[in-house]
Amino acid sequence: MSKTLINTFAQKLIAWHGVSGRSGLPWQGNRDPYAVWVSEIMLQQTQVATVLERYPRFMKRFPTVKKLAAADVDEVLAEWAGLGYYSRARNLHACAKQVMTEFGGQFPSDPLLLEQLKGIGRSTAGAIAAFAFHERAPILDANVKRILARLFAIDGAIQDKGINDRLWALAIDLLPNKPADMPVYTQALMDFGATWCTSRKPVCLGAEKKCPFTKDCQANLSDQVLLLPQKVKKAKSPEFDCNMLLMRCGNSVLLQKRPSKAIWGGLWSLPEGPWIPRASIAQAAEIGSPELFAATLPNEKGAVLTKACTSIKRLEEIKHVFTHRRLWMQIWQASSAKELTFLNPDLRWVPLSQLGRYGLPQPIKLLLQGLSLVRGDDLKNSAANS
Repeated sequence: MSKTLINTFAQKLIAWHGVSGRSGLPWQGNRDPYAVWVSEIMLQQTQVATVLERYPRFMKRFPTVKKLAAADVDEVLAEWAGLGYYSRARNLHACAKQVMTEFGGQFPSDPLLLEQLKGIGRSTAGAIAAFAFHERAPILDANVKRILARLFAIDGAIQDKGINDRLWALAIDLLPNKPADMPVYTQALMDFGATWCTSRKPVCLGAEKKCPFTKDCQANLSDQVLLLPQKVKKAKSPEFDCNMLLMRCGNSVLLQKRPSKAIWGGLWSLPEGPWIPRASIAQAAEIGSPELFAATLPNEKGAVLTKACTSIKRLEEIKHVFTHRRLWMQIWQASSAKELTFLNPDLRWVPLSQLGRYGLPQPIKLLLQGLSLVRGDDLKNSAANS
């Protein structure tokens, strides 16, 4: 392992950032730990282009940790709708409450204390400590793991504990000596992995730009750039079918709050039937109201629902791709003569004009907009005014 590279890495990277790093992002240069925390959580599994649009909106809606903690979780989920990985939004809300109750509304500067907060792992804690408090704390997200695996030719799957521990040790060794350099160094690491040392098209394999670590990178010197870090072969994503009930009564639609630990946890969606492996059934056939209600609302009184249902028709089938699975949702629209009272408190009739107050899964939100149940502007305006 090159001691020279370890000793010079930070300054070389900071110099690179001064010329080629990203600038002007709305969360850059901000020492408010709340603002840093929100941006880090939002950027974890969302593209920068999307965060550029949604981060300012979220911060306007919840400008302080106190405002976020005082908000209803449905408000937070509604503002998060479309960003995916909704556990992040629930954790944001829970973490804000923790900061208010356990730390008097002030984020701690110690990375070990930050790690005790809901939804904050070691790397995120390091980023908050580095950006907001100039602490010499390392980060190790996917981009940084790739950089280090290539620079030091670390073979083996980065998911393995031994390899991961080795990468953390390197991340600590490479930190700049001056705490004042931590914000720019941490940002430079993120930028270098996101824009130069990328997974498929790193600049060292092109002819337009010259990497500052060309002569130091062991992967480059041994022609292993695209082989490191070692990739784990992913299994084919399973596919499922389910029926979803779009039940309307006048200007209202029936929504059901999903369990907090389920996919789309805590969001409001359409009542749905069980997920069935797609390969095991034929294409969805026509279905009667008793069968549909039994599948999507199994604990309700089927006879009462069937009697109240004035019509039922099959709409489109919607495919939604999750990280590790694919779901085909067959939508069935039913009309009810009256707003029935349900046994389940998580079932609620929601006026179309108020849909923007509820966190909806993106495909369901698009479905309701596409069916002209409510215009996109209505969703945005009602969310803004709630």
